[in-house]
Amino acid sequence: MNREAHVKLADEAVTKAEKLAGWAENAVRGDGPHKAAPYAAAGTLWDSIARTHLLIAEAKIAADTTPEG
Repeated sequence: MNREAHVKLADEAVTKAEKLAGWAENAVRGDGPHKAAPYAAAGTLWDSIARTHLLIAEAKIAADTTPEG
């Protein structure tokens, strides 16, 4: 998988995390506070996935710019 694919997957994961955070916030404010924790946990997982893909993309950039010895 190339760098661009990892960046795309990171973007998709951030979108999911953002959506889940919104659902958690709505649950806390509404009639379903018991639903907030699972939404928040899932959002945290997607945030971690996004960060992982970005770290892989950064590593690929570093590998591409490192002179071979």
